[in-house]
Amino acid sequence: MASGSGANSSSLFSGDMDPDIADLIGDGSTQSHGEEIPEFGDLFDGGSTDEAQPSSADTDMAVTTFPRPRATEDDPKPFFNDKSYYKVALTGEGEASKRVHSILGQFLNAKDPQDRSMHRGRLIPAYWELFRSVAVKITSSPPQPKVLLLRYGMLLPTMVSAEQRTMLSKIILRNSTGEPIYYVDEWLRDVARGRINASATDETKPSQRREPDKINALLEKTRGRHEAQLNLVRNTAQQMSALEDDLKSKTQIIGDHDVRSELGNLLAPYNETQRSAIGEITNIVRRLASLNKELTRHFNELEDLADQLQDLREKEDAVGDVQVDSRTIAEEANTVRQMAKLCVGRQGNHFPILMKQYLRSALFDIGTRENVLNMLADAEHLDPGVFLRTFKMQTNRIVPNVVLLPCYGDQGICWEPFERYNRASSRGRLAIPMYPKDLRAAVVAALGDLRWQIAKEKAQHYWMEEGLTGWYYQWFNDRKMRGDVKDAFIQDYVLWITRESEGTQKLDRDVRDIFWRYVPFPQEVKDRLKNRGFVYTELYKKDQNRAMSDGY
Repeated sequence: MASGSGANSSSLFSGDMDPDIADLIGDGSTQSHGEEIPEFGDLFDGGSTDEAQPSSADTDMAVTTFPRPRATEDDPKPFFNDKSYYKVALTGEGEASKRVHSILGQFLNAKDPQDRSMHRGRLIPAYWELFRSVAVKITSSPPQPKVLLLRYGMLLPTMVSAEQRTMLSKIILRNSTGEPIYYVDEWLRDVARGRINASATDETKPSQRREPDKINALLEKTRGRHEAQLNLVRNTAQQMSALEDDLKSKTQIIGDHDVRSELGNLLAPYNETQRSAIGEITNIVRRLASLNKELTRHFNELEDLADQLQDLREKEDAVGDVQVDSRTIAEEANTVRQMAKLCVGRQGNHFPILMKQYLRSALFDIGTRENVLNMLADAEHLDPGVFLRTFKMQTNRIVPNVVLLPCYGDQGICWEPFERYNRASSRGRLAIPMYPKDLRAAVVAALGDLRWQIAKEKAQHYWMEEGLTGWYYQWFNDRKMRGDVKDAFIQDYVLWITRESEGTQKLDRDVRDIFWRYVPFPQEVKDRLKNRGFVYTELYKKDQNRAMSDGY
């Protein structure tokens, strides 16, 4: 800052201003709610407290689809009508808050476009420094304005319109969905408390992790093995149940004797159908005996894993919610910034503060937890295999962690498809921008990124030759396409889910063929599309031919 005095700093916001800027920052003479930028000297005192937000539940592999949220909005809350919101948001953040306050004033008061652009460029790194400063104190129950700064990018409420403030105040705060969808403050809080591993970096080695981190990593790995074993028990039990039903049916056939009426209704010998049933019963009993041995072994292994899991949970409880060092949280805050950069892209709007010019007018267009959940459910209906992962011959549905970023990006990303040391059941991480131009496309793009990375990891060093990535790469290479192959795949995946699923032909014919086979729609959608054009009819016939040749 040019000066540390309250008088000089407050003069940043005095004098004649453009009417639009005066309305934007909320000049005290025109704002009925008094939401003006406060005097600098009043800013840097102590803060208040607020209750912590909850974390999501563990992976439940018995769930097969998303439950739809009962409501997508709540009653409006008065957070953004608080006259001291801006002051509380900056209070206690030291030089970071002073720098933001100074540059924000210069940015909002600048009349020359070049000056305004210069101050905007200075404000972006200053804000992220403030963001990091607030983030490292996330477990100390910060006051609501600091939480909302992390969650929505809301620094100064009067930088958005009254209607937009009302809209944002209707967002449901708590996670009542049970799904691992986090706002940034919730994500940072759970990382800080050791409930979620910090995002993977190449520098972190297992031997360098603290004891609580090792327990958490081992707990996650054991939980994955336990869930996979539990799924194996379920599958074996279902096979036995199906065989038992078949056995009952065959036994009933045997017991339904023909009679010789001419000999006083004596029971006749078994007929051909009954003799065949006896042979089948022999096979069923033999198979049941084998499955019973398997089930007994699976249960023993499950009980051993349950004991291990219980021991690790007791160790975790003994350690408690360990506060991760501030450096780790600062690094996670930097990771959030990197996620936001990837969502925005090189040519996008990297301004990190919420402003009315960039904010959509309808809550449906905002990436709230409930809206994103509904769109994930819609996408999974069209791509039922997107969350399925096969590990050791067992296929499980594993929903990744989703972080909702307060940025103006237009594309969601997959930060990692699964954690490095737990491929069996770890959730992986997606990032979704909260303020995109098209929320559905942003959500689907993240799923496309997940699809690509999972397929690539599955194929390993054969990813350019085999499976989904192999076929797509060969098409990309044959057409001498420019750019990144993954980016091209994601854009085509968005078209596949949003347009081709409705019968609107937007993809190259070969790409459509690849997606039809490796990213298939559910049968009901295929049945509908076969009547929507020759290309879909031909693809449908190919399905039938492959099914008959058992080569699908």
